[in-house]
Amino acid sequence: MKRSFFRALAKLNKKVLPSLTRRGIDPAKAKKWQLALLGYRYYVTKESLDE
Repeated sequence: MKRSFFRALAKLNKKVLPSLTRRGIDPAKAKKWQLALLGYRYYVTKESLDE
């Protein structure tokens, strides 16, 4: 159930949240909210793929 929740959340994130990597944002120069967004998206993706 946890995995299916994170898969649905990852699909929602893909449609709603901006993709910072496509914009060419450098993580070393990113603002705090951009780093938080990157971390959040990484966590959700990791949990959705976790077996």
